[in-house]
Amino acid sequence: MSSSTVGFWGPSTSTVDWCETNYQHLFHVGELFNSASSLVLVLVGLLGIVLHRHVLERRFLLAFALLSVVGVGSTAFHATLLREFQMLDELPMLYLAIVIVYILLENRPQRRFGNWLPLLLVGHAVLVTYLTAFTRGTAQFFLFQVSFASLEFYALGRTYFLQRRSPDAKVKRLFRLGIAAYALAIVLWLSDIQFCPTLNETLPAHGFPNPQFHAWWHVLVSCGFYALLLVIAHDRLATLGRQPRLASAGWIPRVQGLSHTPGVKETRTATSH
Repeated sequence: MSSSTVGFWGPSTSTVDWCETNYQHLFHVGELFNSASSLVLVLVGLLGIVLHRHVLERRFLLAFALLSVVGVGSTAFHATLLREFQMLDELPMLYLAIVIVYILLENRPQRRFGNWLPLLLVGHAVLVTYLTAFTRGTAQFFLFQVSFASLEFYALGRTYFLQRRSPDAKVKRLFRLGIAAYALAIVLWLSDIQFCPTLNETLPAHGFPNPQFHAWWHVLVSCGFYALLLVIAHDRLATLGRQPRLASAGWIPRVQGLSHTPGVKETRTATSH
């Protein structure tokens, strides 16, 4: 979609090229704005781990960690525009969505689906990994987006119902902020694809810079994901009887709860966490 300028990493081999002129600012960085904004994903994931490492189960810490991995892959992908690093961006997104679906399905104090659910989700991950890694062009882009979006929209819908049943007004407000950021991010992501000639050619021709919608997608989706995962975490702590509450570390929201719950037995296996 953008200029075919070749820089340090050679010609682009990825199946998608976003609407930022390649190598416009630095010889060693294919898409400077998209690369730099991807670091927000890394930061938000690390913040989630630091703020909640003594509060949430390992499944949530894994989700935050995968968000950081997505950020690392996205930074490498946009910097190089190489297919190998595109996979490092896209596949962790898929794995993150699978972890979130697992969290939402296994949401009771005791495991209710046994081993078949994680096995089913791992099988899905293996299948989509194969299809994503060994297809090219439009087919690859379509297969990944459909696979990821189906998991993503299930998770968003389920989170909506979680906040509806919460009596905490702060949870509802956090959900509204998170879903607004997420929705705006999706609109900008689609706009970057659909209106690239206008954004990257028409606007600069009239003296207006490309607004770099894909870079803003990184920022907004990071904030939206963080807020929505806290909504899910709040519900999980409530389910475990740990009296959750939303607090803040400066201006950054966080969820807190009792460190243990008398009378509630949790399943302490690697899979359940």
